[in-house]
Amino acid sequence: MDASDELLRGAEPAALLTLDGAIRGLNAAMATALGSSAEQCLGRDFGDVWPASQRMLAESLVAHAAKTKAVAMRVLDFPGRGGTPVASLIEAQQVKDPVSDEQLVWVHALDAGNDLASLLIPFRLATTAAHLGLWMYSPDDHQLEWLGGAPALVALFPDPAVSLSTVISAVHPDDREALGQLLRSASTRQSPWVRLRYLPQHEGWHQLAAQTRRIQLGYGGPERIFGILRDDTKQEKRKEKAQAALTAERQRAKDIADFSSALITAATEQELQQVALTRLAATFGASGALLALVDEGRLRVSTDAGIAMWEVDVMHGLPLDHPSALPEAIRTGKPQFIPDREDYIRRWPQGAEFPRLGRLGSDYATSITPLSETGNQPLGGWLVTYGSGYRPSLDEMTLMGALADLAGQALRRIRLQQARVELATALQKTMLPTLPEHLAGLEVAARYLPSRDGLDIGGDWYDAFVMPDGTVAMEIGDAQGHDVDAAAAMGQVRASIRAIAAHEPDPATVLTRTNELLVTMGAARFSSCTMLHIDPGDGRVTGASAGHVPLLCARKDGSHSIHELAGGPVLGVVPDIEYGEETFTLDEDSALVMVTDGVVEGPGLTLDAGLERAGTLAGAALHDGLNAEETADRVLDAAVAVDHLDDVAVLVIRRT
Repeated sequence: MDASDELLRGAEPAALLTLDGAIRGLNAAMATALGSSAEQCLGRDFGDVWPASQRMLAESLVAHAAKTKAVAMRVLDFPGRGGTPVASLIEAQQVKDPVSDEQLVWVHALDAGNDLASLLIPFRLATTAAHLGLWMYSPDDHQLEWLGGAPALVALFPDPAVSLSTVISAVHPDDREALGQLLRSASTRQSPWVRLRYLPQHEGWHQLAAQTRRIQLGYGGPERIFGILRDDTKQEKRKEKAQAALTAERQRAKDIADFSSALITAATEQELQQVALTRLAATFGASGALLALVDEGRLRVSTDAGIAMWEVDVMHGLPLDHPSALPEAIRTGKPQFIPDREDYIRRWPQGAEFPRLGRLGSDYATSITPLSETGNQPLGGWLVTYGSGYRPSLDEMTLMGALADLAGQALRRIRLQQARVELATALQKTMLPTLPEHLAGLEVAARYLPSRDGLDIGGDWYDAFVMPDGTVAMEIGDAQGHDVDAAAAMGQVRASIRAIAAHEPDPATVLTRTNELLVTMGAARFSSCTMLHIDPGDGRVTGASAGHVPLLCARKDGSHSIHELAGGPVLGVVPDIEYGEETFTLDEDSALVMVTDGVVEGPGLTLDAGLERAGTLAGAALHDGLNAEETADRVLDAAVAVDHLDDVAVLVIRRT
């Protein structure tokens, strides 16, 4: 018997390898541990006979010993009998074959029975690096041993060894069965993460997550259940905070949508007053609100519970030319914000009659928003008071102005004393926005007509506004139906998109969040919509569609194309939809034409034929040198000529 045979005689798994890793010989224990016969292993590369998860470690062990002539050690997992992996400390070192004088590598498993801690070192290092904790459970004596890991987790378990009952007592009662099941069913494979609420001695509840795996320690050694632990407390708090913020934002968006819808559908001044005074302060987090309407050149003031009527009696009956804040804001159509008393006296030294003036700045600040824009007939305005030191953001002021504009439109129609259907139709027409003017490099024009008889009420709308980054947002849409509710739904969707667009950078996200809001609210009507962002500088267009009519692109040479935008289904029907978008370039002397279905569909006119006709008209208009306004007229006139039944909207954007 030579020395090489002697190296393979031990009870522990052992093998002799060439310096390049080929198996020259192995004992039965090694073959058994690897799950193969000795004949199957001879001549093969040592790394190839190991499971894939251990192959790299086995190869690096042999390479280290072969190159450095030093003793190398690794902890490797044998497959083990019954499927339980065996974590063994494997040693490799060079030896000389006494017969051939060849240098070989002797690989063998060490008996770690008296030094199980050495087997745990790699596990400890790995869990610490991964910011996890490591523990070991012995089912025989029901003991858990904390093996270390991330410092924050180590601090939760000051005792390195503790009974299972002690740990269970610190786990939330509702989670104790889950912990017991995790230990009882521990298998050779990594378990799913199980969530546990844990209460340390000197802290509040922690949200922990645990996984387990059964491992045999050393060849012929004991089986233990190993667990890794993750502290999700901070992550859960962030998630809860984000969820609370999302819930609050959705509620705010719903409040704004409900507010705008109620303003649109108010049929009398009393209804309008009730809507404003019951919703205004709550929607904007204000402490109080009042509404002042203009009757024959004087103010008629009403208030909510936040501002007592006796406090504003002095304003009741004031003429519009009175030198104080509220009449001036209504008369000029310019919103005002008054942070403190000094600011008020500086700007209106002759208008100090307001009883609450002395508490301006110390108790509250005031914002005044007129119901009509500069240059229009003064209709009234509302005033809200905030807690001291509060200053509304630009987005908030813009939104308040949009709602005041809706209120002014409703009031204007109410005072005309039209029938409800005529009122709703006129309101729908006037609530369509004023397009931005003097856009460098762009011409924008819009047209809207009610349905043929002027009696049906539709949900068509368009909108255009400049984004904070200088791009121009354009949208066109159609709310389902032809009645008062359709007009209300249209205003609701348009106001929601405006509010969301102020915080979101791209059309797809705006449509996604608008759809989430409408689905959450259980909106009774669905809406189609196309939204574009256009960079006036380079003509870059980003667009998305929610089930709307395709986009038309007309060019100077008279040609046109039909552009089906990426996107998704109509708004307010299908939950959890992520809308897509696409980007393209609008060339100079080209125009995009956005229409609602009433422009391109009608009796005897299919959608394809209508799109082709509208595109041809737009292309011809550009070829004839017409501007955006004249191009919009041509497209709209053609819709009128075919006796359209639906209301129609056209939005033209021409790059000059």
